[in-house]
Amino acid sequence: MAESDWDTVTVLRKKGSAAQSKSKQAILTAQRKGEAVETSKKWAAGQNKQHVVTKNTAKLDRETEELSHQRVPLEVGKVIQLGRQNKGLTQKDLATKINEKPQIIAEYESGKAIPNNQVMGKIERAIAQDWLPTEAKQG
Repeated sequence: MAESDWDTVTVLRKKGSAAQSKSKQAILTAQRKGEAVETSKKWAAGQNKQHVVTKNTAKLDRETEELSHQRVPLEVGKVIQLGRQNKGLTQKDLATKINEKPQIIAEYESGKAIPNNQVMGKIERAIAQDWLPTEAKQG
């Protein structure tokens, strides 16, 4: 392979720091020289816009309907409590048996829990096990 047609170009130019390239004087100098200058405005830059009242906030304030999650009825809590007591279990024992926290059992019994079908099913199976007749267990 002989020599290639490539020309070697060496550019000896100092680049300015980021602060210098952002200054107004540096921008004007670059524009005078005809260099490409890119400017962009950042939306809400340097302002604290976290707590601005918007149209949506006012609309939400005018909303009169009260929204809340459905809770476990108190009757269900009483049934859970009676079933647990009939088996001689504490809230902690029942929670351990179904692999849940004791706080969850307390919330279900007091009617404060948001219904979860998986947890309800576990509680039902744990409480109903001993209520079945002996013949049904063996069959």
